[in-house]
Amino acid sequence: MNITVMTTLFRITILITLFAVEVTHLDAQQIASSNSDMVVLVHGLGRGKSIMYPLRAQLEQAGFLTALIDYRSINRSPEQILTDVMKQIDTIRIAPNQIIHFVGHSLGGLIIRAYLDSNHGNNLGKVILIGSPNKGTPFVDHFRDAWWLKLVGQAAMSLGTDSLSFPRKLRAPYYPVGVIAGISSAFNNDDFIPGEDDGMVPVESTKIEGMTDFILLKVSHSALPKNEEVMRQTIAFLKNGKFTPESTGK
Repeated sequence: MNITVMTTLFRITILITLFAVEVTHLDAQQIASSNSDMVVLVHGLGRGKSIMYPLRAQLEQAGFLTALIDYRSINRSPEQILTDVMKQIDTIRIAPNQIIHFVGHSLGGLIIRAYLDSNHGNNLGKVILIGSPNKGTPFVDHFRDAWWLKLVGQAAMSLGTDSLSFPRKLRAPYYPVGVIAGISSAFNNDDFIPGEDDGMVPVESTKIEGMTDFILLKVSHSALPKNEEVMRQTIAFLKNGKFTPESTGK
């Protein structure tokens, strides 16, 4: 590659970088001056923010502003994850009259609950927990000594059902919360997850004291955040404070 071509590519890279910075700045200004509700999206264990892209697109189409939170979960404790997430949430700029909602999948929902335990904002709206193990999961209890679970790290190991587990330490919600649970028959796991479950989390473990509404959908745990019905019900709860009557079950 000759020097002229290299120089041209370098200049293009600089321009792209400057443009990206400017767009980020403009987005922040738009968020601060907008009357649209903000929805903060938090992914689950071992995933990245891209798993929430379809839901983000549907929310924006429905008129919401969105903020994607990303974090590393492998070989990290819930406390380390929470610190990362708190820093990102604290950078979100909202206007005094804007409402901020939270939607989390699996561990992401628990992290949201942990954040709200110590951050009571006047702008807080609704919270949706998608497949979150609010009472822990016996999946972790059963495989606690497995090398591969230990390899995943402390965050995964903390999701058991004992009284010292991460979810068991969280407070009951003081805010409107909708719970979306999944159910799947594709997994033969009755030996270690009794009753109905989504392959990872029992239906009963998703339920939480004081929840505003609950819905059970035929979706596996990993597919929940990108499922069309999950997205539709998420928007319904954020707008109306309840899931759509034709699909609701308790």
